[in-house]
Amino acid sequence: SAKESVAIKRPFYINCTLLCTALTLYTCLQELPPLDVGPGRTRPPPEVTVLLWWEPFGHRRHMADCQLRFNISGCRPSTNRSRYWEAQAVIFHHRDLVLHGLGQLPAGPPQRPPAQRWVWMNFESPSHSPGLRDLAGIFNWTMSYRVDSDIFVPYGYLRARQASPRFSLPRKTKLVAWVISNWNEAHARVRYYHQLRKYVPIDVYGAQGLALEEDSMVRTISQYKFYLAFENSQHTDYITEKLWRNAFKSSAVPIVLGPPRSNYELFIPPNSFIHIDDFPSPRKLAIYLKFLDQNKPLYRRYFAWRDKYNVHMTSFWDEQYCKVCEAVRTAGDQLKIIQNLASWFES
Repeated sequence: SAKESVAIKRPFYINCTLLCTALTLYTCLQELPPLDVGPGRTRPPPEVTVLLWWEPFGHRRHMADCQLRFNISGCRPSTNRSRYWEAQAVIFHHRDLVLHGLGQLPAGPPQRPPAQRWVWMNFESPSHSPGLRDLAGIFNWTMSYRVDSDIFVPYGYLRARQASPRFSLPRKTKLVAWVISNWNEAHARVRYYHQLRKYVPIDVYGAQGLALEEDSMVRTISQYKFYLAFENSQHTDYITEKLWRNAFKSSAVPIVLGPPRSNYELFIPPNSFIHIDDFPSPRKLAIYLKFLDQNKPLYRRYFAWRDKYNVHMTSFWDEQYCKVCEAVRTAGDQLKIIQNLASWFES
């Protein structure tokens, strides 16, 4: 009947009207600008893909969760070279670049996406970094232990002490220790050791000496009052785990041989270490160490800074990868090419 026909058509017309309204609304919404997330809320940062071209020294590692480890969100570190064209940054480790050669860099044309940064990563000193002269005009950023790197990642650093147990100095039963794996008679550190040992006993661990107790650096060195934090070469900002882990983490006073005292004081308090340059000769240094050994209050002054700071050791290599993500996100659109990498790094 006519009534039945109208009754049947009415739901159809209603459904069509609703569908058209929904389609119109969807089309309009597509053209609208994104809604403000509102006060107190932040839009999640865009994801950043960082590609590691070679894993350092050929050692495969699980890629870190940057959010979990360092509170750096939206970071996707990867070793999958198929992601090269989507990567905002590509990291090249210097030692592996020397091993594989420049011919193993990504080939073109084009050689790289227009906005992609190539990052030169190196944590060895200039004395142990061959091939620097061949790297002009290749990289956009540097990442190293040097403060003036584009991405500065030191071997360690001090952080303001939060509410935590007060520092407690371990019991000391021995005087001076040194752990060394690369023994080279031509190195300044070995030459100085030979002079110093004439006036004060030094226990040497590593390839040329004793075995570490339970294979633990910290457990062994924490029994000593002093530790020889001698670098294998002397260069600007080259202050390695020999200070941060071997000495500080072991609660031993570091006796340092490296860059000048003023360089160390950029990173650590002046009363937290002894520099060999503080004394005119190894004999004078030995006399001072024996003096401190007999004067507990004066010795403990070298730990006064512990009430204010904790020691943080850089997590190799996770911290580096995540720092690159952070740098990409804060960088502008301006790209640069490093033309003087060798002269800068060797300065």
